[in-house]
Amino acid sequence: MTTTSDAPPRPREVLEAAVIRFAGDSGDGMQITGNQFTNTAALFGNDLATFPDYPAEIRAPAGTLPGVSGFQIHFGAREINTPGDTVDALIAMNPAALKVNLSDLKPNGILIVNVDNFKETDIRKAQMESNPLEDHSLDGYRLFPVELTTLTRAALRDVGLDTRSMDRCKNFLALGMCYWLFNREPDATERWLDEKFRAKPVLAEANKLALKAGFAYCAATEAFQVRYEVPPARLAPGLYRNLSGNTALAMGFVAAAQKSGRPLFQGSYPITPASDILHELSALKQYGVVTFQAEDEIAAICAAVGAAFAGSLAITTTSGPGMALKGETLGLATMVELPLVVVNVQRGGPSTGLPTKTEQADLLQALYGRNSEAPVPVLAPASPGDCFWVALEASRIALKYMLPVIVLSDGYLANGAEPWRIPDLDELGEIPVRLRTEAEGFEPYDRDPETLARPWALPGTPGLEHRVGGLEKQDGSGDVSYDPLNHERMVGLRAAKVEAVGADVPDAVPVGDPDGDLLVVGWGSTFGAITAALRPVRQAGHRVGHVHLRYLNPLPRNLGEVLKRYKKILIPELNRGQLAWVLRAKYLVDTVSYCKVQGKPFKHAELKARMEEVLAVEKER
Repeated sequence: MTTTSDAPPRPREVLEAAVIRFAGDSGDGMQITGNQFTNTAALFGNDLATFPDYPAEIRAPAGTLPGVSGFQIHFGAREINTPGDTVDALIAMNPAALKVNLSDLKPNGILIVNVDNFKETDIRKAQMESNPLEDHSLDGYRLFPVELTTLTRAALRDVGLDTRSMDRCKNFLALGMCYWLFNREPDATERWLDEKFRAKPVLAEANKLALKAGFAYCAATEAFQVRYEVPPARLAPGLYRNLSGNTALAMGFVAAAQKSGRPLFQGSYPITPASDILHELSALKQYGVVTFQAEDEIAAICAAVGAAFAGSLAITTTSGPGMALKGETLGLATMVELPLVVVNVQRGGPSTGLPTKTEQADLLQALYGRNSEAPVPVLAPASPGDCFWVALEASRIALKYMLPVIVLSDGYLANGAEPWRIPDLDELGEIPVRLRTEAEGFEPYDRDPETLARPWALPGTPGLEHRVGGLEKQDGSGDVSYDPLNHERMVGLRAAKVEAVGADVPDAVPVGDPDGDLLVVGWGSTFGAITAALRPVRQAGHRVGHVHLRYLNPLPRNLGEVLKRYKKILIPELNRGQLAWVLRAKYLVDTVSYCKVQGKPFKHAELKARMEEVLAVEKER
């Protein structure tokens, strides 16, 4: 797109990184707007991290606080670990969006508001006592009141759309303004519009006109005196794509199925924030993927267990409430010893809780949330891109050891995105699968001496007919057994099989100092914030290390020895201290918990301050 203007060229300020947040009603298209800016930044070569923030209410009244939707992107010319603590530019489509998000805007930050939505009724719905555009409460920011709705209607007056349809394009006018401000060409967004509205070209044309109008408005008005430029980042060579955590999980499972030579079956029931995995896999049938949307969570995992019995790499995806319902059948998968991967995309709870907000409070549920002794391996990805590799690894473990595996993702990883280097096929490694075909000497619960895995004998294989079920099995034969000593032996064997997975778990290697004053131990989505906070603390001269646990059961075999090298152990978690509880119990070490259960991820400034507090206390001793 080429935009001409008689205005003189504006000075450009080069930034190492910038943070933008789009905020408005859930129907204002903030997620689409943010995703388009994200894709443009990724194509430009910036490193980035995003934080989509969805409202929990499906149809909250327009203009109210519960209906605010937001999308934040942190993009830069350097390594980006988090979506950013504070915001450089906030686009607020109404007073409610302004009220919810203003506290995160930096002093003197750019604030663009849709002045058309700041009428008296809008102010009242946002529970404000006065109009912030008039009461001087915004004097500390660079305020740009723009008639976004009016300008959109003017740009689209000849397109032939009704007023409501025209108003729905105002998000692209705001996007065009941001493209001008941050020196980005909107060509990729225009191509996306042509593809999305291929069947309705008038809508593609309307949104492109709104995009151009926003770009031209900034170029023409004298209000915007400076343009900003964020150069490309120096990323490792390779082919990259922008990838969210849920998409990465779906791709990882397809890769695992291809590498193992087994069909992929997903039995799931839609639940926020895990549903996108089902959406993604349902479009990949050409790779031998079968997706089954069950009538409930129990039926979903039961179908997956049946598919595993029939020879598929079977998965089921859910969130915390669904895990509670799946517990009994997960115990069945443990008893019958079949390969199954259960993905829990964690959200705020308990019960329905905060369905669109992130949390890490299902760790103890994953480790112990089944009746009796039913241990399973538990893995957790650290970033959206890492979700691909964890899906691949969880599948490999499930198939090698013939047992169920739990993957603990969360809403922050699921919806967030980052540039992800597409790996070469040889980087994926092999996932060998041995199906039992020899009838001679076959026993359903005979075991591999190394992995303790029982044979995988598919139904219909001559001479290998056998039954499995939830009653205790006789060691070897698999017959139902009520013998006390046999039960104790089988409980021990199932536990020993999980412990045998430890042979595949890499040693814990601290990032930073290998010993010293403080070790920060994290898991899951806290990785980015810990990484960003660790850097300045070490630069200040403190000896600090960081261990991030991908394998939560079994833990790395050298972890106990690593913990003893440091004077203090700090464990940040988006729960009430569940990993801290586990490490204290297993290794008898003192730990300092730093807990947050607000439905929001950690800011790196929060972690930096907590590290410095712990180090200061230790120094005083």
